Formats: sequence, structure tokens, C-alpha cells
Amino acid sequence: MSVRVRLAPSPTGTLHIGTARTAVFNWLFARNCGGSFLLRIEDTDKERSKPEFTENILQGLQWLGIDWDESPVIQSERIEHHRAAIQTLLDRGLAYRCYANEDELEAMREAQKSSNQAPRYDNRHRNLTPEQEAAFQAEGREAVIRFRIDDSADIRWKDLVRGAMSWRGADLGGDMVVARRAPADQIGDPLYNLVVVVDDAAMEISHVIRGEDHIANTAKQILLYEALGLPLPTFAHTPLILNAEGRKLSKRDGVTSINDFRSMGYTPDAIGNYMTLLGWSVPEGMEERFSLAQAAEVFSFDRVNKAGARFDWDKLNWLNAQVLHALSPEQLLDALQPLWDQQGWSVPSDRAWALALAELLGPSLTLLKDGIDQAAPFFSEPALESDALAQLEVDGARPALQALSSLLESDPWDGLDPDRGKELLGAAVKEAGVKKGVLMKTLRGALLGRLQGPDLMTTWGLLARLGCDRQRLLRCF
Repeated sequence: MSVRVRLAPSPTGTLHIGTARTAVFNWLFARNCGGSFLLRIEDTDKERSKPEFTENILQGLQWLGIDWDESPVIQSERIEHHRAAIQTLLDRGLAYRCYANEDELEAMREAQKSSNQAPRYDNRHRNLTPEQEAAFQAEGREAVIRFRIDDSADIRWKDLVRGAMSWRGADLGGDMVVARRAPADQIGDPLYNLVVVVDDAAMEISHVIRGEDHIANTAKQILLYEALGLPLPTFAHTPLILNAEGRKLSKRDGVTSINDFRSMGYTPDAIGNYMTLLGWSVPEGMEERFSLAQAAEVFSFDRVNKAGARFDWDKLNWLNAQVLHALSPEQLLDALQPLWDQQGWSVPSDRAWALALAELLGPSLTLLKDGIDQAAPFFSEPALESDALAQLEVDGARPALQALSSLLESDPWDGLDPDRGKELLGAAVKEAGVKKGVLMKTLRGALLGRLQGPDLMTTWGLLARLGCDRQRLLRCF
């Protein structure tokens, strides 16, 4: 059997990390099996679905390196197929029109609540006579369409993650609405469980891979597959992504959109790597740092966990740092350049200078956006922070800078010969009569405005090439 899997996001918001993780698992399984990964945009929520969200989802997947094998299916363009399936259910007596209005349904729910019963539809209009239906229609009532669910139904499937699964029809909340209210001679807008079944069958989906929060839907959908005589796919329900307290990750936890992670400075390689680890255990001997292509070679559902996966920021940050540290100066510069451009910084025409700066900053980056703060002193003169100002008060600090400044005035350093820079430092230390460490620490504060930063000699050399190193010394005395 050819493996065909799909991601079916609703364009009612930006690409969520949970949806993206589902995309990753589907893509890994398809690539491992030599199958197809497909997209279906479930845009039947007319009020909340927006084209800009569809575009965001597609761009987010592309940014992560998730490609698809066929043109995306647009669910709203298939509504007549959904209505035809509902008509089939009506014709076979497997669905019926329910005229209960909202007031009646609310009264039913309140009565159930007061008697400590689980909320469910009581199937009150399941067996209406033609005369009763005509009376409701004469009142001007519109009807939803409900699919009959036998309380005695025993629904079973073998889940690729959870093994043998079973569900009782009595636990599904009564007969299921498959179409919204509409006049009696029409079929209203088809609803999720029905359209998913019809579309998955039409797309010949072999495996439905989604979060565990869909398990109850799966039980309902299996009944619909059987009622419509459609082939049943294999199901896999992946663990939810949890926050630090063990609850489902939500917007209340702050960052959940792939857009947010991207703007914070995370790389697609690190996000893809980390999402794979959220619920999947690497085989023995495999490092936790890997590409999606590498994971696809060994991915299988027997290593997907049943328990929820807790989101660990420290682990994600470590992975992101590993990705950044492994980039070549050219790759890192290509990633940093757009961030610098957004700041309005003008990079010298000498690409070698920019490459050297990227190489200098690379080992200290955790997030890509760290390259803004750490690069700032190379594009504009920084203010002296409190630790740099305190260092200037150390005995011999200012005389050492004055000595170095005098040497640079008579014989400027172009920053290209590290040995020349070391000679200047040695001469300044000797002239001022201070320890080398005092000058080195004070020089860093003068150049960067703070005492923390990357390699001093490279930093000084880059600023010397711009001809602004002595100017930063002069402001300190």
C-alpha cells in the first residue's frame, strides 16, 4: 500500500507549534516510507478563515523545510461532495433532520446538569413522523442533520502509537450533527467530522496522524467511514505538547506560533529538530542534534511516546546554539545581514570585514537575534555602561589608555596584523607601568562600552579597520 499522509490546518490563525509538530511527524513518516505528504486547507469556518493565515501556514512550513507532494486541497471548494455524502446518509436512513431549537437544547442540558448526567443529545427527533416534521416546518423551524450513533456500537482500531483502542457508542454524546441548520429542503454547511472523512477518502489518505485530542473524533469518524462504505485509514495519535506545569501548551504560555519562534531568533533547523524530540525518542547511538532528513531515515511510530511531551526552553536554546555554532561565517553572515539591515546599519563594502565579524560573534550566539545586541558596538559608538565606567577608576586604567592612544596617534594600527596589535599593547603597558590585565580589561570597556564581549584582539582589529578605535579611547580620559 502506498503511504499517503496529510496535514489539514484551519486558516483561523497563524501556524501553531502543535500543528507544526504534527506536520513534522507526518512528513517524517512519509519520507521514511517513500510516500506522499499532502496538504488540505480546512477553510470551512467562513467567519474566522482568512487568506493571510493560509499564507502564513504555507510560509511557515516552507521555512521549516516541510515540502508537500501535490497542490494543496482547499476544503471549501469541495462542499458539494460533502453535501452529497450527507444526502447518501439521509437516503440510507443513517441520518435525519433534527428541529430542536436552541432553547430546547439548552433546557435539555440544564436538566442533565441538575441530575448529574453527562451532557449528550437525547436523540429526541430521531424517529419523527412525516406529520411531526411537517408541523415543525410549518412553525418555520430549520433543521440540523444528525448522524445516527448506536449506543451499543463497539468501535475499535489499532493505533500506531497507543495500540488497541476501543470506544463505546454510548460515550459519544448522542447522535452527531453533520450539517448546520438550514431549511428543510436544503443541506446546511457540512461540519468537521463529516468533511474530514469525505476528504481523506477522496485524497486516498492511508494514515491519519494527529494529536491525541482527536481520539474521540476518531471514534465518530470510524462510524462515518463505515456508514459511507469508505476504506478506513490507519490512525496514529501523537502526544500533546505540554507546558512546564504539565498542561497543554496554549497561548497563555506566551510563544506558541512558529512566527514567534522565528522572530525570537530561532533557526528552522533547531525548531524542526526540537519538535521531532517532542514525543519521539532517538534510536540508540543517534545524537539528539540532527536534521529532519536524518530523522526521516530512522523515524518510526514505535519510538513515539504515549505520554505528553513537556516543552523545555533550555533544550531548545541548546539546540539552537548548536545550529548557530556549526554555521560557516558565510552562512551566519547571510542569516545576520537581514537583521542588521533592519537596524539601518551600513556594513562596510569590504565583505571580509563582515565575515570576520560574523565569525567573531558566532560562538557566543544562542539566538540569532543575539547578533543584533552583540554587533551593535561595531556599527555605532556604545555608551559606557556601569561596569566599564567602574573599570576606568581602577589605578592605572586611564594612564594605560592614554599611553595606547598616543602610540596609535603616531603609528595607527590597521587591524590586519594581530602581532602589531600585541606589540602596541605591550608598549602601552610598559609605558604606563600597569599590569597587562588592567589595560586589556579597560580597553574592552572603552571599545564595547562593557566588560563582557568576544575576543578582544579581534574586536579591536575590526574597529581599527574602521578607524574608530582611537576615538573610543579618547572619550575615556
